[in-house]
Amino acid sequence: MNGNITNLHDPHSLCYSATFTFPSDHVMFRGVSRTPPTGLKKLTQILVIGSDGDHCQPQMYEAAKLVGDQIAAHGAVLVTGGLGGVMEAASKGAKERGGLVIGIIPHEEMSYANSFCDIIVPTGLGFARNYVTAYSADSVIVVGGGAGTLVEACVAYQKGKSIVALTGSGGTADKIAGTYLDDRKVVKVMSGSTPREVVDLAYDNALNGKKGVKYFQSVAKMI
Repeated sequence: MNGNITNLHDPHSLCYSATFTFPSDHVMFRGVSRTPPTGLKKLTQILVIGSDGDHCQPQMYEAAKLVGDQIAAHGAVLVTGGLGGVMEAASKGAKERGGLVIGIIPHEEMSYANSFCDIIVPTGLGFARNYVTAYSADSVIVVGGGAGTLVEACVAYQKGKSIVALTGSGGTADKIAGTYLDDRKVVKVMSGSTPREVVDLAYDNALNGKKGVKYFQSVAKMI
């Protein structure tokens, strides 16, 4: 930006003129994409979303726990919303397997996270935290879930990230399994009937830091 002040002796006509030069192709919105150094590999981050503590039935809890166990068995990092229900169950399964668990919570205080989180990210964003969890994932697994789960799935869908629904777990998972979330057909929601199957799909189809198949060309287009 270049600028200059004119007419310094007259306070009533003091003005500031500026000339702005913007990078081409909205570079200022896209940031810088970096290639990892040779020999270094980013760990795959798999997000598990689903029913909270008030709506998580025992069989759903056990299924989510097995999902977390399998994520850790693959050497991937488990990402959740850090609270109860499916989030807690998956965290417990991964933790007991010796995996790394990240909880991204909507509160400002870490104390709200479940006890199985290794790393707690207190966003203070409320429901907007769902954007942070979805953006933090290379792929997403859906176990049960309601409206909040659907929001997270839609955010991941817009970014072209792989989504896998555990069929038979009820709620959002069963509703979106095998479908596109809108007529743009960005990515089709995959499905599996067992925890091991959905984790295999999520791991094998993870973006692992790469852009989605129909990634927005510029953040400016979403503003």
